[in-house]
Amino acid sequence: MQILRHHEISRARLETLLCVSCGVLLSLSVRCSAAHAQGNALEDYIHRLESSYRGVRTLQAEFTQTYVWGGRTRIESGTVIFAKGGLMRWDYREPKEKIFLSDGKKLLLYLPEEKQLTRSPVKSSDDIRVPFRLLLSRLSLRKVFSKIEFADPALPHDQRDRVLRAFPRHGYEQDYRDVLMEVTPDFDIKRLLVSYPDRSTMEFVFDRIKRNIALNPRLFRFEPPPGTEVIEQH
Repeated sequence: MQILRHHEISRARLETLLCVSCGVLLSLSVRCSAAHAQGNALEDYIHRLESSYRGVRTLQAEFTQTYVWGGRTRIESGTVIFAKGGLMRWDYREPKEKIFLSDGKKLLLYLPEEKQLTRSPVKSSDDIRVPFRLLLSRLSLRKVFSKIEFADPALPHDQRDRVLRAFPRHGYEQDYRDVLMEVTPDFDIKRLLVSYPDRSTMEFVFDRIKRNIALNPRLFRFEPPPGTEVIEQH
């Protein structure tokens, strides 16, 4: 009887162990399937986001740019336009007028109050506004970032929108920590928040976004008024 009882106990333990093991495996399988499904959903979303810009020739929006550092905040606003070929123009109205322009090769920063124009090569610039010009050129998030994920809880946002978090590629970790993007159902990037290693942040909020509007090519060419100090940077 004792031997029979011992076998019964062993069998019970074995059945319990098998049940627990199956439960763990099932749980892992569900988690893997969920992760796989989420991965597929993310890849599909990124593909649709990138594809939505491929037929866009021009883009215009009102913007607010907010820089926060060391307990201080600077807010600027105006109108921005983009066009294929790496063209862009930021016309700042508040709090002071200025123009930040790319003709595809050169960056120009014009400060009318100081009567000063600075020119520099696009390729040598680390200005946070420069990557925006690629929206209508060759948008490929996987080439720009090392990792991208859904991050809806990271930003207060319209429930219809999605939030993506992107991390820097190897070698760019000192430039920024991560980027949060709020994307509308029409795949307009209406908010972008960049966090830096020193805990400062740069945020762009875009409004009244219009695609494929007629633009005068002269908008991307700028001749400074007579008497303007021109500074060439290399």
